[in-house]
Amino acid sequence: MGGGAERGGCAPRLELLLFLGLCGRAAALRGNDNSEALPESIPSAPGTLPHFMEEPDDAYIIKSNPIVLRCKAMPAMQIFFKCNGEWVHQNEHVSEESMDEATGLKVREVFINVTRQQVEDFHGPEDYWCQCVAWSHLGTSKSRKASVRIAYLRKNFEQDPQGKEVPIEGMIVLHCRPPEGVPAAEVEWLKNEEPIDSNLDENIDTRADHNLIIRQARLSDSGNYTCMAANIVAKRRSMSATVVVYVNGGWSSWTEWSNCNARCGRGWQKRSRTCTNPAPLNGGAFCEGMSVQKITCTSLCPVDGNWEVWSEWSVCSPECEHLRVRECIAPAPRNGGKYCEGLSQESENCTEGLCIQDIETASDIALYSGLGAAVIAVAVLVVGVTLYRRSQSNSLLLNSSMQPDLTVSRTYSGPICLQDPMDKELMTESSLFNPLSDIKVKVQSSFMVSLGVTERAEYHGKAHSGTFPHGNARGFGTIQARNKAAYIQNLSSISTRNELKTTAIFGHLGGRLVVPNTGVSLLVPHGAIPEESSWEIYLAINPRESSLQPEGPDVLLGPEVTCGPSDVSVSSPFALTIPHCAEVNSEHWNIHLKKRTQQGKWEEVMSVEEETTSCYCLLDPYACHILLNSFGTYALIGEPISECAVRQLKVAVFGCLSCNSLDYNLRVYCMDNTPCAFQEVVLDERLQGGQLLDEPKLLHFKGNTFSLQISVLDIPPFLWRIKPFTACQEVPFSRVWCSNQKPLHCAFSLERYTPATTQLSCKICVRQVKGHEQILQIQTSILENERETIAFFAHDDSNFPAQMGAKAFKIPYSIRQRICATFDTPNAKGKDWQMLAQKNSISRNLSYFATQSSPSAVILDLWEARHQHDGDLDSLACALEEIGRTHSKISDITETEIEEPDFNYSRQNGL
Repeated sequence: MGGGAERGGCAPRLELLLFLGLCGRAAALRGNDNSEALPESIPSAPGTLPHFMEEPDDAYIIKSNPIVLRCKAMPAMQIFFKCNGEWVHQNEHVSEESMDEATGLKVREVFINVTRQQVEDFHGPEDYWCQCVAWSHLGTSKSRKASVRIAYLRKNFEQDPQGKEVPIEGMIVLHCRPPEGVPAAEVEWLKNEEPIDSNLDENIDTRADHNLIIRQARLSDSGNYTCMAANIVAKRRSMSATVVVYVNGGWSSWTEWSNCNARCGRGWQKRSRTCTNPAPLNGGAFCEGMSVQKITCTSLCPVDGNWEVWSEWSVCSPECEHLRVRECIAPAPRNGGKYCEGLSQESENCTEGLCIQDIETASDIALYSGLGAAVIAVAVLVVGVTLYRRSQSNSLLLNSSMQPDLTVSRTYSGPICLQDPMDKELMTESSLFNPLSDIKVKVQSSFMVSLGVTERAEYHGKAHSGTFPHGNARGFGTIQARNKAAYIQNLSSISTRNELKTTAIFGHLGGRLVVPNTGVSLLVPHGAIPEESSWEIYLAINPRESSLQPEGPDVLLGPEVTCGPSDVSVSSPFALTIPHCAEVNSEHWNIHLKKRTQQGKWEEVMSVEEETTSCYCLLDPYACHILLNSFGTYALIGEPISECAVRQLKVAVFGCLSCNSLDYNLRVYCMDNTPCAFQEVVLDERLQGGQLLDEPKLLHFKGNTFSLQISVLDIPPFLWRIKPFTACQEVPFSRVWCSNQKPLHCAFSLERYTPATTQLSCKICVRQVKGHEQILQIQTSILENERETIAFFAHDDSNFPAQMGAKAFKIPYSIRQRICATFDTPNAKGKDWQMLAQKNSISRNLSYFATQSSPSAVILDLWEARHQHDGDLDSLACALEEIGRTHSKISDITETEIEEPDFNYSRQNGL
């Protein structure tokens, strides 16, 4: 309570008169203009200054409702309100008067109304205000000033809270600035529509400038947060902010190394870990790195024991028995192998039951001498007959094979082509290889002569750029360079998607099925189908979205291929060729063959490095050739063993004009380096009017978790432009590595400044972070009639999807029979199917071929599958030449030197 007091010094009578006079004047003034000020004080009689029992409070006008200000003082003769420095008219006051029972003093209470219009019409430097002035006999007192404001709350928040994704135990700060309002709005936070009480949770603070602070995020703090603002007028609600508390995955500890998976020889050991410590949650990152580690291991192969040859019989004992012994040392059992079965000692009667214990010593000597001489005579006779028969057999073999003079050298100019003769007689005067143009091969081999090659004139055709060399530099299995020897084919010759299946009827002569321009083929050998039978065999590539979903870092390396019918089986293995995109290295990849069961599940058939007799896999740089006995659906799965595992990607750029004539679209594809994957992309682009702008290039993408970046460089600045921040795109590693045969596609839109620009020149850079990089140079016309057609490389097998009988094979059947007859027979000099396999770069899992009725025939089927495009018969000739040269060296040894050692060698090797 504030106020001032004034005292008069005159006599009470005079003071009363003055007061009445002033009161009359004041009443007159109130009846007139209110603008004339009332006196600040009135002389009063001695007494007490008024004190305020109730002063006016600050008030807010809500909408259009007036507010009431009240004032109460004691003792008070009069109370008036003054607002904004001016007296309020007496008629606007409502006054009540009473008597205080305790003191007997007069108590006066006054009310006034303040309307919204009065406040809005006031334009002063401060808020609208009012105060009370009370009079008593001693003077006046003034109350506090009460401000009157119009209450409001605007609709929009000055700052809404924003959603966040934070790691667990991170700090969460949600900012909220409520709408402007009078009085200032109070802020309350809601989580999932429930109020938050910071007093109940020490981890939450809502006192800092309306912000919500969570010091350490917990999983339970995930939710939708809303800021609520309210005052006496209204409530306002902010936009909800979603807070996600995520957990990044962490690796568990490595398991112990597993046992070596190979019981004998080279195998694998592996250990694994799981991304469960903790497991990723709420979108947290998956663990980086490999979940499985593999190392090579070698298990000592168990060696079963074998008996050595029996010893000579001992002398006849006095009991008329003699003994012979043998030991289990040829070889002795090792590494857990079995001990020899049978007896280590034998005894028998040495007189055929005619044992006379008391015979004279001299008679014994005579008898034994006679028996010994007879035995020796019989042994000499047997040895002589055996040697005679062997010499006769060798003479027949050498005569029938026309043993040549090893100094004679024959040169053939022209490609080597095995031609099936019309008659069935042995080719004694005609060569095994008939000459054509373009190849020059020099053959100097006794083995070639043994197959029917005789000395003949030198044929000259169109010379090849080089002469195929002799020796190991020209291996039978060296085909990688030829597989890339292809010819140009335009996009228009690509088959349509509904042609990814080939069907033909095969008989006893066999044949070949090819899915055009995909690298997928099936070779049914001669005799695999029974005579007088015919089967309708089909070969198909399943749709782009494979039903096989690899687990973890495993990769689908090629298309999912189906051959059938599945309810028949062949009598000899057929060869299925599936392209793959792995850079072959057994230290970085473990490649598996899987087959889909009738229930739709996938089961593993074998690992490429596994030793098995059920099937055989030969992995070339760009394709896998599989020998199988049953039809079905097959796929190749690659399991990366290290981060150096390389997945080969083909990068291709296509372009076309967009609907807006000034825009030009560039589409960059990264796909598996298989013909069928590229064909799928070409088919899609042909439908969109796309044009291949540069020859596709090969990118080596490593399994090291680094992402792929694709960018457009060197765009002509005054002719073309690209939107800012769109010239570079980044693809996460997981999307590239686990694409599951689906090509990756990045699009860039370029805009011409003027329609007169018809040429585009730029570079496309495709690189793996900290890895391989490829640059594609784009130089093209955007006008279709001026555009130069860019060709791509492929094997044009679209004209021959199916070949039956002899046309399907490069080696004539008669020649094939003679090769098999020569190599299938065990030979003491090493000229057998194992040497043929070695020259075909087949050094693993030879036990598979040993179980076949004709190992050489299966090896030649594998050769046919690998050389279906190039027909590389010169490599076969070089292989046979190498084998023949080896045979010649052995033949140079004198017969007396090789007779007994050669027999021992053959027996020891089971030939």
